[in-house]
Parts: sequence; structure tokens; C-alpha cells
Amino acid sequence: MKPQQRQLAAKIYLYLAALFITSLVVSNLIFQKFFFWYPFQGEVFGIRLFELSVGILPYPLTFLITDLISEIYGKKAANRVVTAGIFASFFSMGILLLADYVPAIENSPVDDGTFEKVFSLSPLAVLASMIAYLIAQFVDIKIYHFWKKLTKGRLLWLRNNFSTFASQFLDTFSVIMLLSIFGILPWDLFFGLVLSGFIFKIIVAALDTPLLYLFVWLFRKKFQLEIGEEISI
Repeated sequence: MKPQQRQLAAKIYLYLAALFITSLVVSNLIFQKFFFWYPFQGEVFGIRLFELSVGILPYPLTFLITDLISEIYGKKAANRVVTAGIFASFFSMGILLLADYVPAIENSPVDDGTFEKVFSLSPLAVLASMIAYLIAQFVDIKIYHFWKKLTKGRLLWLRNNFSTFASQFLDTFSVIMLLSIFGILPWDLFFGLVLSGFIFKIIVAALDTPLLYLFVWLFRKKFQLEIGEEISI
């Protein structure tokens, strides 16, 4: 690969990492707002379904990005992005704790009570989310590369969906479980939130498969990559 192409590949990797980290950090900051997955709402067998946290909205993007990085840049490059995202999340948690500790002035547009109501639970949420997310993302990458090796770089849809389905269920179940244990979410919402979150993520994961094919095709065309070939950065 020419030096100019390698520089371009490194720059794209940086931007993908930035999108991943931003999505991850923002999802942990906004998780306390819930909505109905319109037009579906109601109860099924006594379980309230299709209630979702807005924090789930950027999550599918993170799995698409790690699958794309895994396919083009390799397993180690994907693991580096996940590790950086976890570091950024814990760093943001530290900033929130400091901001919550500093008292607001009398004419502050946001007083201490409002700030605490919106952000005081975020550090616990980040902790719970990171424990679940750390496991889920590394499982996703491991399964992805297991299928990539087994299929010799072919059947992209298979490894994309198999890895994402397994890791998304693990992530959804674990994070709702930990948030319930920490008292952030009531236990009566547990099964509904797990099922709603998993169904939502599965549908989005299936829908993003054509996007993954498109991006992989663009990368292979731009950098003259063979099937299964990776860019080392």
C-alpha cells in the first residue's frame, strides 16, 4: 500500500473511532429519558414492551463501527477502539462527579437540584453500562473473527449478524440487570426493557447489514483489498 493510502486509511480509522467514542459517551449521558417505540406500545402477557431508553439510539452504531473496523483493520484495531471508548466513558464519569460536587451560583440557569436530577445517576449508569459493554463488545469482536476465519473472509452477513445478535443480547441483559441491582431502574420493568431493547437492536442490526456491505465494498475498492485482507495501521 502506498504511503498516501496508508495515511488516508489511518485518518478514516481516527474518524470511525471518534464516532464510536462519541456515540458511547452520549448514550451514557442521556439514558434517563424513556420513550415508546412508536407505534408499538402496550403489554404482552403482562410485560410492558417497547419502552426504551433514548440511550439505546446510538448503541447500534457502535456495533456497526466495530464490525467495520474488524473487517477492514483487524481484531487488534477494533479492540483498541473499544478500550479507548471505555476510557472516555470513565473520564466523562469523573467530570460529571466533579461538576455535581461544585455548587451552582444563585443566578445559574441550571441549579444544583436540576443538575443532580439529570446527571447524578450517570456515574452509576456508566459503571453498569461499561461492565456490560466491555464484555459485549469483546464478545462481538471475538465471534466476528471466529466466523471470518471459519468462512475464509466470505459470508459477511453471517458474521455481522451472528456476532451482533449474541453480543447485543448479552449487553442488553447485563446492563438492565446491573441498573436494577443498583436501584436505578425498578425490577418490574426488567423483562420488558430487556425484550424491548433486544428486539430493537436485532432489527437495527439486520437493517445495517446492507450498510456494512456498502462500506466494506467502498474500502476494498479504494484500497484494492482482497477478500479477508486487512489494513495494518
